[in-house]
Amino acid sequence: MGLIGWGDLDLQGGSAEILYWLLPAGRGRGAMAEATQRLSRWAFDDLGLHRLRLCHAVANSASCRVAEKAGFSLEGTMRSALLHAFWLRQHR
Repeated sequence: MGLIGWGDLDLQGGSAEILYWLLPAGRGRGAMAEATQRLSRWAFDDLGLHRLRLCHAVANSASCRVAEKAGFSLEGTMRSALLHAFWLRQHR
C-alpha cells in the first residue's frame, strides 16, 4: 500500500530525512501522517536523532498535509531540486 523510511541517515551527526509514498487506495485516511509521527518519535526517542527533514513537492497538497499533520513546519523551498518537476515544466 505504501512505504515510509529513511534517506540520508547520519547516526553520528544525528539527522535523517523521512521518505514516503502511498498508493491512491491508501490515501485520505491519515495513515501516512500517523506513520510519519511514529517514525519521528522513534527517531528522537530511540535512535537519539536531533534533526529530521521531510522534503516533499509543495505542489503536492496531500504531501503538504501529511507534513503538517505530522508536526513538520515549512522551512523553505528547494527550487528545481526534483528532476520530475523540472521535466514536467519543460515537456508540457
